[in-house]
Amino acid sequence: MRNNQPVTQREVEVPEGVKLVSTTDPQGRITHCNAAFVAISGYDYAELLGQPHNIVRHPDMPAIAFKDLWSTVGRGRPWSGVVKNRSKNGDHYWVLAHVTPVQREGRSIGYISVRERPSRAQITAAEQLYGELAQNSGPWRLHAGGLRRRGWRDWPYAVFRLSLSQRLAVALAGWLGLLAGGHLAFETPALDAALLLGGALAVWAWFRHSIERKLEHCIDMTAQIAACNLQGDIPYDMRHPVGQLMRNVRLLNLNMQAIVADVRAEVGAIADSAHEIARGSQDLALRTEQQSAGVERTASSMEQITSVVAQTAATANQVGLNGEAARGTAVQGGQTVQALVGTMRAIDDAAGRVAEVIRVIEGIAFQTNLLALNAAVEAARAGEQGKGFAVVAGEVRALAQRCTEAAQEIRSLISHSSARVADGARHVESAHSIMAEVVAAVAEVSTRMRDISQAADEQAAGVQELNHAISVIEQGTQQNAALAEQTAAACDWLQGRAGTLQRAVAIFR
Repeated sequence: MRNNQPVTQREVEVPEGVKLVSTTDPQGRITHCNAAFVAISGYDYAELLGQPHNIVRHPDMPAIAFKDLWSTVGRGRPWSGVVKNRSKNGDHYWVLAHVTPVQREGRSIGYISVRERPSRAQITAAEQLYGELAQNSGPWRLHAGGLRRRGWRDWPYAVFRLSLSQRLAVALAGWLGLLAGGHLAFETPALDAALLLGGALAVWAWFRHSIERKLEHCIDMTAQIAACNLQGDIPYDMRHPVGQLMRNVRLLNLNMQAIVADVRAEVGAIADSAHEIARGSQDLALRTEQQSAGVERTASSMEQITSVVAQTAATANQVGLNGEAARGTAVQGGQTVQALVGTMRAIDDAAGRVAEVIRVIEGIAFQTNLLALNAAVEAARAGEQGKGFAVVAGEVRALAQRCTEAAQEIRSLISHSSARVADGARHVESAHSIMAEVVAAVAEVSTRMRDISQAADEQAAGVQELNHAISVIEQGTQQNAALAEQTAAACDWLQGRAGTLQRAVAIFR
C-alpha cells in the first residue's frame, strides 16, 4: 500500500454542502477532479490529472478498506464509506465517499467518486472501526462498504441479504404451510377462508409497509430529479430488499448534485470571465475610438505640416532666386565700385600734376619777384640808364609768358580733372543706385527669412501636436496590449474551465 508521508494529524474539515468530485480510469488514474477537490487536497490540476488516486491516501487508512472498495466496484457495484484522506502538506480530511462504477456494455470503463462531509459521529465510528481492522480485532468486518459480524455470528443476519423474490417466496411458503396446517387441523371452510384472508392481509400489509412505501419514496425522489430538483434526500437500509435501489437513487441524486454544482460553478466563473472580457472589449473599443480620433488629428496635423512644408519650400526657392539676384546686383556694384576706384585714381594723378604745375608757378613767381626787386635796384642805381632794366624787363616778360603757359596748362588740367570728377560723380551715383538695389534685395531676403521663421514656428507647433497625438496613440496601444494580455489570460483560463467542464460531463452518455 502506498505510504504518503509526512502527516501532521491536523484535520481540515470539508465545508458543509461542498461535494468533492473525481473520476478515474479503470486503473485508478485521475481523469477529472473539481475545484473543491483541488482546493482541499492542496495539489493543483497538473499534479493530480493522470496520477493514481492513492496520491491522497492517508497512511492511517487500513489496506483492507481499499481492498473491500476495489472488490466491490470490481463487481460493478457502488461502494460507500467514511475515508480519511491526506492533503499535500500532510493534513487530513474526512469524507463520506461514494464510488460508483461507470459501465459501458457490461464492463467498467472508469469510476466516479463523490465525497461529502460526514457527521462527527460517523468519523468517530470510522476511527474506531479502522483501528480495530488495523489490528484485526473486533466483531466486525467490511463487506461492500457495510459491516458484517465475523463467523457464525453473521448467520442470523443472512435473512437480510435475501432478495425480494426470495423473501416473497419465503413468505408464500410460510403462508401455504400455515394454510395446510390449519386445513388439516380444522377442516372447516369458514376457518380456511378466514385463514386465507388473514394470510393475504398479512402479506399485503407487509408488502405495503416494506415494499410499496419504499418504492413510493423512490418514485417521489426520481420525480424530483426529473423535475430538476436535486435538493431531496432518501434514507436507505442495505438490509432491506429494495435498499440497493434506494441507495442507487440516492447516489444518482448525489452525483447529479455534485456535477450540477461543478458545472454551475464553472459556468458562473466563465460568465464572470466573459463579463471581464466584455468589459475589456468595451475599454478596447473606447481606446480604439480614441486612437482613431488621435490618428485623424494626426492626419490633419500632417496635412497642415505638408502644406507648411510646401510653403516653406516655395519660400526657400524664392529666397534662392532673390539670393541669385542679390548676387548679380552685388557683382554689378563691385564692378561699379572698381570703376569708381579707377576714376578716383585718375583724379588723384591729375591732382598730382596740378601740384607740380603749382610748384613751377610758385618758382616763377619767386624769380619774378627777385627780378622785379633787382630791376628796381638797378633802376635806382642807373638812373637814366635803362639797359639793365630793359634786360630785367625782358626776363620779366619771359617769366610772364611762362606763367601764361603754366596757367593755360593748369586750366586744361583743371578742365580735365573736372571731367574726371564728373565721371566719378556719375559712377558714384550709379554705385549709389546699385547699393540701393542691394539694400532692397537684402530687405526682401529679410522678409523671406521672417516668412521662413514663421513657417518654422508653425511646423514646430504642428510637430508638437503630432508628438502629443502619437503619445496618446502610444499610451492607448500600451493599454490595448495590456488588455490583450488580460484577454489572452482570460481565454486561457476559460479554456481550462472548458476542459474542466468537458471532463465533468464526459462520463455521461
